[in-house]
Amino acid sequence: MHNEGYRIERLTEERLADMTSLHKAVYGKALASDFFSRKYNTAFTGVMYTGYLAYAGDIPAAFYGVIPCFIDCGGQPVLAAQSADTMTHPDHRGKGLFIKLAELTYELCYAEEILILFGFPNQNSLPGFVNKLDWQVATQMECFIIPVKTLPLEGLANRLPFLKGLYRFYTLNVLKKHVAPQKGVTSTLINEGFYGLQRDSYYLGHKTYTESFTIKTGGTSIWFRIADGMVIGDIDIAVNDMPDIIPRLIKIARQLGLRKIQFQADRRSALNTFLKKFAEPIPSFPVIIKDLGARLSPDNMAFAFADIDIF
Repeated sequence: MHNEGYRIERLTEERLADMTSLHKAVYGKALASDFFSRKYNTAFTGVMYTGYLAYAGDIPAAFYGVIPCFIDCGGQPVLAAQSADTMTHPDHRGKGLFIKLAELTYELCYAEEILILFGFPNQNSLPGFVNKLDWQVATQMECFIIPVKTLPLEGLANRLPFLKGLYRFYTLNVLKKHVAPQKGVTSTLINEGFYGLQRDSYYLGHKTYTESFTIKTGGTSIWFRIADGMVIGDIDIAVNDMPDIIPRLIKIARQLGLRKIQFQADRRSALNTFLKKFAEPIPSFPVIIKDLGARLSPDNMAFAFADIDIF
């Protein structure tokens, strides 16, 4: 398949290394060699390697792909996919490759009976999705940042590479008394009546391409990453813990040397309402939807930060 001098190929296991080299050309940093293999191997859904690469000769020039998953719609699983990596080599921008690869990917999704797509684009990507690819904006996520006064241990470890291993050992030691028996947290938004991501054991087994932690304090389960602070993916707050869960999280973050706690919450969610007692909301990711036949109302769908591929 060709597009104005570019050869276009579907993503396969053999082409994953080309994604790694393209990422380095675009972002200037190397990823673990198995990162994209773990991210795009979604065999648990019955569909995998859902995306396309464009080549200029043998050089990977662009990529667009989606990550299949299931949306829980009132107890019924619907095959869906998240719009994920969009990469164009600096030497091949402005050639319409993103639009071409996206259109081919959506055709592939339709053929694979993926019924709905969702995504969380940045402000630079949003116009292309809405104006050229017919996505619609469903809602907006909001960011809440709670500062923590502590020694910046994470920041020091990031600046001084020889401290990284030591800091990770220290982190695991602090968290071991809080560690939860399960990996990840099921979607709290489904419990609120929204259609949300089905985070069953198969999904959570797949969601290991970035390191995260699941801890429990009282009856509350917290799924988070350490990335410029404590970044909460989702939190299932027990009613009895509501008065003091934020002070407890601050205490844990302080022990870990994390200078802030960051939440992302759908503005319609109970978590959003709760967090407004502690911080001012900051507009964050738009949530966009492209329906390929599911005929689901975007008003019924909601996502947490744990659902975004960068978590």
